[in-house]
Amino acid sequence: MFSKILIANRGEIACRVIRTARRLGIRCVAVHSEADAGARHVRLADEAVLIGGAEARDSYLDSGRILEAARKTGAEAVHPGYGFLAENAAFAEACAAAGIAFIGPPPAAIRAMGSKSAAKELMARAGVPLLPGYHGESQEPGFLEREAGRIGYPVLIKASAGGGGKGMRIVGRAADFAEALASCQREALSSFGDARVLVEKYLERPRHVEIQVFADSLGNCVHLFERDCSVQRRHQKVLEEAPAPGMTAERRAAMGRAAVEAARAVGYVGAGTVEFIVGQDGGFHFMEMNTRLQVEHPVTEMVTGLDLVEWQLRVAAGEPLPLAQEQLALRGHALEARIYAEDPERGFLPSTGRLVHLAMPTESPNLRIDSGVEEGDEITPYYDPMIAKLIVWDGDEGNARERALARMRQALAQFRVVGVASNVDFLSRLVACPAFANADLDTGLIERERAFLFPQDHEAPREAFLAAALAELFGEEEAARAAAARHGDPHSPWHLRDGWRLNGSHRRELLFRHGDDERAVVAACARDGYELDFGGSVARARGERLGHGMLRIELDGLSLPVAVIAAGEKRHVFLHGRAWHLVRVDPLRHAGEGGGEEGGLLAPMPGKVIALLAAPGSEVDKGRPLLILEAMKMEHTIAAPARGRVKAFRFGIGDPVAEGAELVDFEPIG
Repeated sequence: MFSKILIANRGEIACRVIRTARRLGIRCVAVHSEADAGARHVRLADEAVLIGGAEARDSYLDSGRILEAARKTGAEAVHPGYGFLAENAAFAEACAAAGIAFIGPPPAAIRAMGSKSAAKELMARAGVPLLPGYHGESQEPGFLEREAGRIGYPVLIKASAGGGGKGMRIVGRAADFAEALASCQREALSSFGDARVLVEKYLERPRHVEIQVFADSLGNCVHLFERDCSVQRRHQKVLEEAPAPGMTAERRAAMGRAAVEAARAVGYVGAGTVEFIVGQDGGFHFMEMNTRLQVEHPVTEMVTGLDLVEWQLRVAAGEPLPLAQEQLALRGHALEARIYAEDPERGFLPSTGRLVHLAMPTESPNLRIDSGVEEGDEITPYYDPMIAKLIVWDGDEGNARERALARMRQALAQFRVVGVASNVDFLSRLVACPAFANADLDTGLIERERAFLFPQDHEAPREAFLAAALAELFGEEEAARAAAARHGDPHSPWHLRDGWRLNGSHRRELLFRHGDDERAVVAACARDGYELDFGGSVARARGERLGHGMLRIELDGLSLPVAVIAAGEKRHVFLHGRAWHLVRVDPLRHAGEGGGEEGGLLAPMPGKVIALLAAPGSEVDKGRPLLILEAMKMEHTIAAPARGRVKAFRFGIGDPVAEGAELVDFEPIG
């Protein structure tokens, strides 16, 4: 076994590898960019080496600097994590040339599966089922469009290299093919350095089921059952679970055999995932093989009781697989939710900023959290905006999925994020959605259930306003006590906050705004607490602050667990498993006009302009795409907010833009 390894990655996967390595007594070297100098994986590692600037191409994608760090620190092996160089055959070869073990498959296997087109040709020869499609080398747009017509719409255009939903588009008709192809090629080139694509038949209401495989250098190969990853948005996985609901033992065995055949066909060694698209009739077709550990590997670990990173380390050190196929067994049910810094209400736009407050549920044998950040860390625009992976498991026979769902709902209700937008509320609705709860799964579930997942009624409840008011009052009480303690006469009556007045009680009005709704809470001191008047409804309230934003409050005798986090003038209220974002309104402060110049279109986040889609001076209809902004390796289309005239673009192609920058000088018409 190795005594020291270098982890050529960042974030939660680097922290995940460190956890297993430390348990095995292996020292870890972290590499980091300038933007990650204070990152959690750097803090956890035994040693850390700066390898370049904030952009991934200047650091995490620079194989020369990573290998130099390995040589300098005496690392015997490199774990690539997932993403960046994890599926880069040239990097694996460079490691071997430097005498450093690569904790992953052989370069030939990476190359064979690195091109989706070549992989599908290989799988066809191996007898693995495939969807109809074009997987060849010709990339001429007219030819690809003719192939799409031959296959029959709808079709899926997919980048030949890479994954993660980047460079993928569903095309329902020929008229949309050319624009979708151009967008796929741009995104593929930006994300993977390879603009090649393939085209294949798109199944209606498909499921995405993948098989975890593992092989050693001695010829042994097993599968560790399946994961269902059907719940996706923009072709990126949102929720994963194991085992797949409705999977029969016969189909599991057939898919497992096909996955092992796929791995054997390329002489595979290490951890890999064979991904299948599954029709509603149960028929399965090979999509691709990921030659690395997957983001969702924890659900497999929970249902098998195994540590897949430990298996990776042992296999890379030349040891045989710890178990044979007949020794592997499924137990219970596991679910994983990906907690992202993103705004579901704005098309899942990534969010950047400092994690002002981060509270997560307590880990246990039934609950696991994999995270690369802690409270106070930054979510930057340079990398994937994942905050954490939340994994739950239950072993209740016959009822395991239902119990695991209940655990997931409870855990999400305990997750609190302030400082960036997050998808926690959205995930809470998703796991409560009847379609998901009843395992009516397909890759279009989120779009199909939009009415449930994106409700129009966002009115904050009365209790949220009352909790925000109590947090303000408790804070003033604490400040008064602290001031009294510092004063020469701490028992002076002038320090009391009991609301006593010579001719009557003192009443205060606290104003809060939720969206466009501004509401007042009128507070009066009462025996052992307060009387709070909210729109004519009066509640007797009392309680105290417990720390880290938590409050213990009683409203008319009803005890409520609640957290209120102040960030500037914002008050984030976490109540009943939801987050309500209020603004404390200071009536003495005159607000400015706000917003940008009339008619301007603003950048929703930092990024780079990659396409201008209208001519200056042209008139456009509402919804017409005007500009494409690339941020976090994804494309975001900026569209006309109304019918109008494009007077000018403020930036050219390739120009970087800051969040809030005015992109287009736009003049509404009519």
